[in-house]
Amino acid sequence: MQTNKLSFKFFYITLAILLLASLIISARVGAVNISYEKIISYLFTSQQDSIERSLFLQIRLPRVILCAFVGAALSVSGALMQALFRNPIVEPGLVGTSSGAAFGAAFVFVMGKSLSGPLVDFLGPFMLPLFAFAGGLIATLIVYRLSNVFGKTNVNTLLLAGIAVNALANGGTGFYSYVARDPQARSITFWNLGTLSGADWHGVYLVGVSTVVGILFALRFSKSLNALLLGETEAGYLGINTERMKLQLILLNTFIVAMATSIVGVIGFLGLIVPHVLRILKSSDNRFLIIGSALLGGILLNLADMVSRVIVSPSEFPIGIITAFVGAPVFLFILIRNSRKQQQGGFYA
Repeated sequence: MQTNKLSFKFFYITLAILLLASLIISARVGAVNISYEKIISYLFTSQQDSIERSLFLQIRLPRVILCAFVGAALSVSGALMQALFRNPIVEPGLVGTSSGAAFGAAFVFVMGKSLSGPLVDFLGPFMLPLFAFAGGLIATLIVYRLSNVFGKTNVNTLLLAGIAVNALANGGTGFYSYVARDPQARSITFWNLGTLSGADWHGVYLVGVSTVVGILFALRFSKSLNALLLGETEAGYLGINTERMKLQLILLNTFIVAMATSIVGVIGFLGLIVPHVLRILKSSDNRFLIIGSALLGGILLNLADMVSRVIVSPSEFPIGIITAFVGAPVFLFILIRNSRKQQQGGFYA
């Protein structure tokens, strides 16, 4: 057991080094390339403000840090959802969380200025995350309740309910896109494709706090999630209140995803790919998956963001399209692989 913990620590250190390297490389690359010497100078020395220094400190640096936090949030969310529903093909986009959050954000984009009152004035910049959270929570709860047949989650019903709720939420988002004015419609379009072009320090603080808090709370459930792999009845014998844990994890998962989605838009498939890769590389222990997903998710999303800034430079390619092109084939591979493994009696491949 001690050897296993040491191997986990080695894996964490390796991923942390790779994450740091991806942050540095991503901070350098873009429409304007910044040398490593200048990056070190901007970070550790006081110089007079220049256009390039302002570009790095106010645009490039918050972008790569936000990207790491968003990648961690979506990947940890995927690990939690897969453990909760005991199925490796579940991710926030499939169970309505992302589309519900998108619907809530579209409502704010179109109707936000027409809303008035002391509560709206008090919420201010937090109104978008709040409505995104509400939309994602409602959609996820509907899918969960529909899939919970006779007190037991049915995966086939889960996926079908997810398709239906995603269709409803996407239809609502499409309606707001139709009635929106040009600037609002453009905001909804780019938001649904996923973009980090609006990254700033406010977004870094908001997503950073929600992600770190979410990961810390998720780690408290890791042992219970491991017990849940045996089945709800067996977990109940071990003293775990499975229904309360499910509700708590759904709230936690929605909170993490909605905060990230409200800033950067819809980025799909990351929560599906990262936990599955970690299971193949190392272990299906949820204590490992939560921390490993946070690190590997930050790495992969930074690499995807770097590609989005380079592929059509000096313009920017929507990052959600890149993750979809990569994630969809991987999802099909996991789906086929999982169907072949089902007769072996295990949840994780």
